[in-house]
Amino acid sequence: MNFPNINKPEKTTQNFPVVGIGASAGGLDAFKKILKTIPKDSGMAYVIVQHLSPDHPSSLTDILSQCTEIPVHEIINDIHLAPNHIYIIPENNNLIAEDGVLKLHHRTRGDRKNNCIDIF
Repeated sequence: MNFPNINKPEKTTQNFPVVGIGASAGGLDAFKKILKTIPKDSGMAYVIVQHLSPDHPSSLTDILSQCTEIPVHEIINDIHLAPNHIYIIPENNNLIAEDGVLKLHHRTRGDRKNNCIDIF
């Protein structure tokens, strides 16, 4: 019998550009300025990765959603990218993109250096 590999995720076709934007904790004003200039029908997906404190909940999604008409989402594990959407990394996580899917990896206490931008 030939069984399909159920552990392997199905590959998706991504036919739109993805723009990654990264900044340190002081990059909020730069994020706001960038989002105000993006047309709501650009055809691109935007992923914002910021060095956030692991000890405090982030309100970055709420703050940035007030600067644009484009839908802004906090990333949850295994979220599929879509054009004309903005995705924000939550605090205390690293992020990778694999086959058009954003995947979170929880940072551990042993991760002293916050290199979430480099990892993404």
